[in-house]
Amino acid sequence: MAQFRKWLFAGLLVLVPLIITLWVLDWVITTLDETLRILPMEWQPDRLLGLHIPGLGVVFALAVVLLIGALASNIIGNRLVDWWHALLHRIPVVRSIYSGVKQVSDTLFSEKGNAFRQAVLVQWPREGMWTIGFVTGTPGGDLVNHLRGDYLSVYVPTTPNPTGGYFVMLRRSDCIVLAMSVDEALTYVISMGVIVPGGPKNPQMKPAAPSLKKPT
Repeated sequence: MAQFRKWLFAGLLVLVPLIITLWVLDWVITTLDETLRILPMEWQPDRLLGLHIPGLGVVFALAVVLLIGALASNIIGNRLVDWWHALLHRIPVVRSIYSGVKQVSDTLFSEKGNAFRQAVLVQWPREGMWTIGFVTGTPGGDLVNHLRGDYLSVYVPTTPNPTGGYFVMLRRSDCIVLAMSVDEALTYVISMGVIVPGGPKNPQMKPAAPSLKKPT
């Protein structure tokens, strides 16, 4: 029975990640294939080619994104985008949803954004307990009038699902820069500490960067 359990878990360790990966890829491809439905019926690839080719929707969606990006990068495109944003901001319900989503997307995908660019070690949820957080910027607006000192905006993810978490503002001196990339830190969080970045059991922490200092 011991050998049977060993084989069973060994097989699951091999198959489960593979099955989940294939399932996610199948879901993404199937979903993106639905974008072909926006084409006129006579332009549908299934009709033109006489057969269904999985993945054409991925190519089509990528082409659409690149085309929109190219158009939005010139002067005329910028004006159209500004007009579109202004229109959406005038619709009561849509305005609230669109504004929040756009702010998040601008932070995550903008070339000038600094979201999730640095992994830090912070004490959370209380002193003496440590977890990984991600620097998203610095507090702004009226917050600077109430926070005395130098603070950072930090996102503390939950595990194993990092899409949920907490937004906190911590002193720079309370954040320790980690010698690991954001991807490595996310992997460490998702695996609940099982997959250690770089292999060693105790990842080394580099000295504090100019913007972050190790607490004294």
